[in-house]
Formats: sequence, structure tokens, C-alpha cells
Amino acid sequence: MTTLLAAFVLGTPDPPALADFYRALLGWDEVDREPDWVRLRSPERERPGLSFQLEKEHRPPAWPSGPGDQQMQAHLDIQVDDLAAETERARALGATVEEHQPQDDVRVLRDPHGHLFCLFLPGA
Repeated sequence: MTTLLAAFVLGTPDPPALADFYRALLGWDEVDREPDWVRLRSPERERPGLSFQLEKEHRPPAWPSGPGDQQMQAHLDIQVDDLAAETERARALGATVEEHQPQDDVRVLRDPHGHLFCLFLPGA
């Protein structure tokens, strides 16, 4: 039996808009676009990809979360060479930097639809 992680899927109220953000952030190629579904792929590798599906009732997680809050169930970790420059580039694309930062060599941000993601330096 062979298994392969094919994609990570984010639910969002606007799949095309969120895909555009991550396409610009990651430099990935769009391989499929429908109003309710968009799929991105790295130009260097076919898998895993990043997909976006319509989720009209999406609620962003709390960070850090407390009792009764919408929990963060998953997030993307994105390795960068220059943490300050890539944080500013992500902000220019529409991301926001979270107030709570657990480490000096990691930045916790939110994409335009509220999903948390981390930028981190090699070795972090």
C-alpha cells in the first residue's frame, strides 16, 4: 500500500481570494479554479498542494485560545530566509501579525480570512 499526502485544504468563505493571497505569498502555481474550489501547487513539486474550499460558516480560531474559544486545529509553517522582510511582505499582501509571539525566530500571522500561519527561520 502506498500513501501520499496530496494536499492541505483550508475552508474559507471566498476560495479564489484566499488562493490569490497564498499564490502571491508562496509563489505557487494555480492548477484548478472554480468558485467553490481552488488548488495551488509548488512549481518544484506536484505534491503536496494547497487547496481552498468554500466554507460559508468559517470561524477563525482564537490565538492564543482559551476555554470555549474556536480552537486552532491546524496551521501552515512556512520557512523563510529573512523573517523581518517576509513578515513585511506577508503584511503587504494582506496578512496581520498576531500580538502573541511565542518565539523570537517565528512569526505568527493570520491570512486575510483569519487562518493562522507561521513564518520561521531555518533551524527554528
